[in-house]
This record gives sequence, C-alpha cells and structure tokens, in this order.
Amino acid sequence: MIVLGIETSCDETAAALVNDKREILSNIVLSQIADHAPYGGVVPEIAARAHLDHLDRLIAEALEQAGVGLSELSGVAAAAGPGLIGGVIVGVMTAKAIALARNLPFIAVNHLEGHALTARLTNDVEWPFLLLLVSGGHCQLLLVEGVGSYRRLGTTIDDAVGEAFDKAAKLIGLGYPGGANLERAALTAQNPGRFELPRPMLGRPGCDFSFSGLKTAVRRCLEPLAKPLSDQDGADLAAAFQTAVGDALADRTARALAMAETLAPACRTLVVAGGVAANKSVRARLDSLATRHGWRFVAPPVALCTDNAAMIAWAGLERLRLGLTDALDFAPRPRWPLDATAPKARGAGVKA
Repeated sequence: MIVLGIETSCDETAAALVNDKREILSNIVLSQIADHAPYGGVVPEIAARAHLDHLDRLIAEALEQAGVGLSELSGVAAAAGPGLIGGVIVGVMTAKAIALARNLPFIAVNHLEGHALTARLTNDVEWPFLLLLVSGGHCQLLLVEGVGSYRRLGTTIDDAVGEAFDKAAKLIGLGYPGGANLERAALTAQNPGRFELPRPMLGRPGCDFSFSGLKTAVRRCLEPLAKPLSDQDGADLAAAFQTAVGDALADRTARALAMAETLAPACRTLVVAGGVAANKSVRARLDSLATRHGWRFVAPPVALCTDNAAMIAWAGLERLRLGLTDALDFAPRPRWPLDATAPKARGAGVKA
C-alpha cells in the first residue's frame, strides 16, 4: 500500500508518500516562515494563499521523488482539521479532487492523530502508549489505545506550551519563529538560574497544564532590565523559561505515567510528539523521567516533530488498512478533539 499525504493545516505546505513497510518514499515541506516573520506570527489569509500557490507543485515533486505514479496509489489522505480553516480547505479539496479523478479512497486525517501515530511509523510502537502532545496549539496527555481510540488524561487550562514558547520569545525580543529562537538563545546562557519563574500546576492533583502565568512572570522579569535588552539578559531569561517549562511538563507527565499504569497496565511507552517535541531540552527531561520509571521513551526524528505530510500519509495508511475511509462530502473541521468524550477544557487559549 502507498498513500499520498497532504498537510496544509497551518503554515507548512507539505506532500509525502509513505508505504506499509514504514518507508517514507518522499516528504517535501515548504515553510512559510519568511512570509509570516514580518507579522511576528502566522497570518491565516497569507498561509491559505501560499498553500494554493504551491501545493500542486509539491505533490508533483513528491510523486517524482518517490518514483510513484498516481495509478500506484492506494489512497489519498489530507489533514482535515484541526487548524486554520482556510488552509485546511485547500488541502482537503485537493485531496478530494485527486481521489475523485483517480477513483481512490479519500481519508480525512485528524492533524493531531498524525502527530500521535508518527511514533508507529518511525519506531513501530505498539498499543497502548502514553502520548504527550505538545505544539503551538495543543498541550495534552493522552492514553493511545488504537487508531481513533484516545483517552485524554490532561490538557492545558489556558495556553498551549508552544504558544507560550512563542510569546515568551516575542517578549524577550528573539523574533519569529519564537520556539526555535528561544531554544538557541538558552544555549548561550551564562547564568540560567538567575531569574526565578513559577512552575504552574506543580504538585497539584491531575495532569492538567497551565502556562499563562509563566508568560506573565517573564514580562515582569523584563520590566527592571535595561533597554534595549542585552543578549546575555535575553539568554539567561530564555534558559530560565525553558527550565520552568521542562519542570512543569515532567511533573504533569509523571502523574500521567501513574494514571496510565492503572488504566492500562500493559502501557510502558512514553511518546512525545508535536512541534515542541523538537526541543532538545524537553526531550532530555522526558527521557530522564521515563528511564526513572522504567518506561521506554520515544521521540520521532526532529524533522517529523514539526508539521509534515509523512505523518498524515502514515495516519491515512493506518486508517485505510482498517477500512476507515471518508466520503467526498466530508467537511473540514477547525476544531477536532482526539477524545470527543473528554470534558470540554476551559480557558481562553484552549484549542480542543
């Protein structure tokens, strides 16, 4: 089986082909960083227009790179939500057009499930496993029991961790993309313990997260500092922020490990996925946590943590071989929770 995957849910335009031998035959990602950098964040209208301008070409390049013709495809998968609805529509309509023209199955993939199942593509992880999903729009702990089978153990009550990284970086003056720039700045810190920042929710019952207070604390640390901010002040504060986030993620995940051991005793693998999973400090903290508890730790290659189409193709393939295909009248979804039975999360920054 070979599946074409299309990803257009935010600011990466991507196309990939993956087969059922867990081989990525091609994986092309066009970043829009330069388009959005002047605005300090993603502008939905600009993102959607860029997807329209480039997607057809990227699909052709992915097919050529893989040495695969449309007649050899088993199905076409597209990220159908959650995400910026204009971009999602571009990808879904393109996938539907190819599926209709070539009489192929169409698979609407939850973008979050793409992240969740990447570890099965790269590391052949078996069910069940505990997933920490950390990205610009999401921060959740989920027990993954199968394709389409998720139990949410914890979520953010305000902002996602990736959003917190980006906003903290903007406050410090590190530019866009904030998360990657903050990580680089933290590496040059001379006194990472210089600033005292809170660890939101640390030690509290449950597995929920909170990051809005941490961002406020960063702003308060900046107030007495000389302007313009020196590189060293910025680096020390970036390191303090990154450490605080690591402490919060480790604490919440430790509670989820204990919960998962009760709910699914066979669960002994911790997976981290999403854009923030590319952060080396975060990966190291989670790896250490899993080792202490006797769990296996899996983090996909950095290139497959950020948005890409290989994860969409793989999730589509997983669904296709179970017979889980979608009609061509499927409507793209700006909101699409993995666990539809979980209580609605509260907070202004929450994205279900």
